[in-house]
Amino acid sequence: MGRVSFQRLCGIVEPFMTPEETSVRAPIPVPMRVSIALYKLGSCGEYRLVANQFGVHKSTVKKFVYLFCRGMVDNAMTNLIRIPDYEEAVQISEHFQRAYGLPQVIGCVDGSHIPILPPSDGYRDFINRKGWASYVLQGVVDDHFWSVNCKVPGSAHGANILRQSELFKKADQLPKFWKLMGKVLFCFILGDPAYPLLEWLIKGYTKSPRLTPQQESFNVYLNAARTCVEIAFGGLKARWRILLKCITHSHLI
Repeated sequence: MGRVSFQRLCGIVEPFMTPEETSVRAPIPVPMRVSIALYKLGSCGEYRLVANQFGVHKSTVKKFVYLFCRGMVDNAMTNLIRIPDYEEAVQISEHFQRAYGLPQVIGCVDGSHIPILPPSDGYRDFINRKGWASYVLQGVVDDHFWSVNCKVPGSAHGANILRQSELFKKADQLPKFWKLMGKVLFCFILGDPAYPLLEWLIKGYTKSPRLTPQQESFNVYLNAARTCVEIAFGGLKARWRILLKCITHSHLI
């Protein structure tokens, strides 16, 4: 992370990570607190190793990681990750049309399993089809994530995850700027076969020997466009390596 980005991030998290003044000793400043949280989230290092790296106790590392994540989710994320406005949607759709030949597309939706240590109560709900416990992270991507949801246990089907997400609840806020036969239509999000076909979500045709050349061609273009969400999840896990390892925090945090 560059200096400018780091300073901007410190400014965002300062309201909920500023230390309390004490007469015992000087508190750890905000930039150090943010550095500790980022180091832990960006690596697979154990708390003890991160604590040794920064010369603090491992309980301090846990505290700063919690404060950083809780503050970002409760405060900053609503401004940083949001449905595109009209102008942004136009730019995104133009990019998809130039790159993949698909008009009126503003993102691709998919999910990725995040390994966790599940609670003893309801353990089976968290076991995914691969046989291990997880939460499902659903994301909508253009070049960036503009919608995320990570509240559903790993056993859930993609369609159910979508219906429980903020994206589904706020679908009426999706931009409209395309007219067909006098009707203004929603912009589209591209999904895989696990998702339902909706007014604002489209997916490819089911594989069949009866598909026409035009339908097969549409599937090729759609699958090519959806590679952006696979690349985005890969980049996310490469940058924040804690997502590659079983997260042992309480699932209620």
